[in-house]
Amino acid sequence: MAASERPPARPDERSQERPSERRAAARTAVVWAALQEAFGAGGAGRPLDVLDIGGGTGGLAVRVAELGHRVSVVDPSPDALASLARRARERGVEVSGQQGDLSTLAEVVGPASADVVLCHGVLEVVDEPAAALASLRAAMRPEATLSLLVAQHHAAVVARAMAGHFGQALAMLDAPSGAPVAGGRARSGRRFTRDELEGLLRGAGLEVLSVDGVRVFADLVPGSLLDLEPGASAALVELERAVARRSEYLPLATQLHVLAR
Repeated sequence: MAASERPPARPDERSQERPSERRAAARTAVVWAALQEAFGAGGAGRPLDVLDIGGGTGGLAVRVAELGHRVSVVDPSPDALASLARRARERGVEVSGQQGDLSTLAEVVGPASADVVLCHGVLEVVDEPAAALASLRAAMRPEATLSLLVAQHHAAVVARAMAGHFGQALAMLDAPSGAPVAGGRARSGRRFTRDELEGLLRGAGLEVLSVDGVRVFADLVPGSLLDLEPGASAALVELERAVARRSEYLPLATQLHVLAR
């Protein structure tokens, strides 16, 4: 049975989930729901060719392959690709892994070869976001869907302030939203606003289909509450889904998830 066809977990099953799984569910539920819509709209029940850029160890790629799609991961790390192969074997699915990145994408995959392109957490760390989107567009077939997940500028200001880094928060207020962020973690890179992201996508010849706010509240809720309070994780997932497409909450979202065609 495909993952999307499995019945919802019963309360006793959810109680057996590990705390890390409950926290991850709250952070990924909105993206996964949007992706399932995209797979259904683009595939009409048939397997799709899915290209995952920077898919790393395959946390998302393997899950997509379990739905019956043909998945290829392009990632610069050979260690990550080795972990991807092990994960796929353990789950009984096939996922192709190729070493490369957005700068070499045209050399790794053919043009117009993908029905769905996943680019999650990658646009933040490229040198030229516009050129990166052009490379992604070239890999897409007509009517293909791009799933783009990026860090959001406004929420990063709030996060710096809440962590006590007031100087960094103040500096970010006036910094260009697409500029690399100083003083953050490795790979923190750029942050984008909705307007800037939509402008980049239009510049690449893509039409924005939907914009979801991801992790509006999930990063603000203490992990101990999700670990100890019965039903808290499921309630948080429901809340995240409810506010994902409410424009007034988008500035609070840690990430923006965009589907474009």
